[in-house]
Amino acid sequence: MNIRIGIGYDVHALEEGREFWLGGIKINHYKGASGHSDADVIIHAICDALLGALSLGDIGKYFPDTDPQYKNIDSKKLLVQVVEMVTSRGYIVGNVDVSLCLEKPKVGPYLPGMIKTLCAILKIRETDVSIKATTSEGLGFVGREEGVEAHAVVLISKN
Repeated sequence: MNIRIGIGYDVHALEEGREFWLGGIKINHYKGASGHSDADVIIHAICDALLGALSLGDIGKYFPDTDPQYKNIDSKKLLVQVVEMVTSRGYIVGNVDVSLCLEKPKVGPYLPGMIKTLCAILKIRETDVSIKATTSEGLGFVGREEGVEAHAVVLISKN
């Protein structure tokens, strides 16, 4: 098949005193996402979407949270490896669309930096990455500022 689509999802709890990484950049906030790696939900959702587009499983299959080599790893390194899996199979990334659900902080000022960072790894133009941020209107774990979630859709095509 010449084009394939993948969907990814990730969620992490928020904790005071942790660094907060989203879309490959550090966000200034008193809470950060907790996880085995740097817990970057945007990158993790993109990785799952890319892996799904190729029917390769999920991020945990390749970077398990039981493996100490991935403890506190920069998720950009994981995305680089996933992009290599895509290109080694003769595909290129066409575009990426991400929806981030987070009550606070407002991430609008950070979006251009996230997009630039992701495009460099994905090897696509800035017009080919969309990141939208929304709140959950105070509902659920996101609304209570207990967690953050991201959804990603990707299109890949034969090179």
